Amino acid sequence: MKQGLLIDMDGVIYSGEALISGADKFIKNLIDEAIPFAFMTNNSQRTPLEVVRKLKGLGIKVEESHVYTSAMATAKFLSDQSPKGTAYVLGEGGLLSSLHDHGITLVNTDPEFVVLGEGRNFTLEMVQRAVDMILAGAKFITTNRDPSPKKPGWNNLGIAATTAMIEEATGRKAFVTGKPSPVMMRSARKFLGLETSETTVIGDTMETDIQGGVQMGYKTILVLSGISSKDTLGHYAFKPDMIASSVDEIKFPLTWWEEK
Repeated sequence: MKQGLLIDMDGVIYSGEALISGADKFIKNLIDEAIPFAFMTNNSQRTPLEVVRKLKGLGIKVEESHVYTSAMATAKFLSDQSPKGTAYVLGEGGLLSSLHDHGITLVNTDPEFVVLGEGRNFTLEMVQRAVDMILAGAKFITTNRDPSPKKPGWNNLGIAATTAMIEEATGRKAFVTGKPSPVMMRSARKFLGLETSETTVIGDTMETDIQGGVQMGYKTILVLSGISSKDTLGHYAFKPDMIASSVDEIKFPLTWWEEK
C-alpha cells in the first residue's frame, strides 16, 4: 500500500522568505524515495508555477504537480456544482487561472457565484458590487478563512477580515473551500491519488492543517516551526498523531506506515 503526504508550506518549509532549516533536505529525501507528496496551500493568489519558482529560490526543486492550492480546490468545487458556471471574482492570479481552466466564466453581472480570494487590487467599489450580487442571489464562496497575522506593516489585510466585511453587509455566511474545509482536504488527497488510510498531513497550525486532517481521518504531524506551540495543545479537543520541532526531525518510514 502506498503512502503519501500533504504538506503545508509557510511555517513548515519556509517562514516568510527564509527557508526553515533542513526543509530542503526533507523534500529531496521525499523525491529520492519516491514518496508521493503535494504542497497544500491556502494561498489562492499564486499559480502552481509561481509556487515552484518561489521554492526554487529557496533551494527546493519540485514540479507543478507537487502543488495544490485553495484556488484549485475552489475551481474544482465550482465546476462540480455548476459545470460551465459563472463567477464574479475578488482575487488574483492563481484563482483567476484555476477558475478559467475548470470552465468557469468570469463575469461582471448576474453571476451564480461571488468568489473571494487573497488580493490587493480589488477596491471597495468592487466589494460593494459583490455585496449587491450576493443580495440579489449569488452564492458566496471564500477560498479560505486565514486571519491576518496582526503585525504592523503587514501587506495583506487577511482574507478573514474581508470575508467578515461581506458577511456583515449581506447577512450571508460564506462557504469556505480551503483548509480545514473537507472540500480541499478531500480534493488534495484525490489530486495525489491516495486513499484516506494512505494520507498524512504535515502542518504548523492546529486550526487548519491538523484539524482538517483529523476531521478527514488522515494521520497528522504538527511541526513547531510555525504558528502552534506545545503550550497551546491542551486548548484543543483533538491532537496530532506526531509532534516534531521541524520537518528535519521526521524520519521515514513513519510508524503507522510500518503498521500497514
